[in-house]
Amino acid sequence: MLVAFSVAPSASDSSGSVAKAVAEAVRIVRESGLPNETNAMFTLIEGEWDEVMDVVKRATEAVQASAPRVSLVLKADIRPGHTNQLSTKVRRVEEHLADTP
Repeated sequence: MLVAFSVAPSASDSSGSVAKAVAEAVRIVRESGLPNETNAMFTLIEGEWDEVMDVVKRATEAVQASAPRVSLVLKADIRPGHTNQLSTKVRRVEEHLADTP
């Protein structure tokens, strides 16, 4: 499965940033060893249901350690039997774009 998620404290620090708390969540994801990528809005992670959800839970708990309230947005693509979708899905779109005049 692929999961795109965003986790952040509901309140920012004095500068208006949530980056420090988000970095702790991203650290959990990267240390998991599962395929992942982070962009300006979401972190994507790929793996089996239980392992992905465990990482999302631990990332959320890491943010919660520094904030009394946390926001979690999650979107999942559950497609049994398919792997490497983190890059394959993008490649298929790029192939279609290349075919367009």
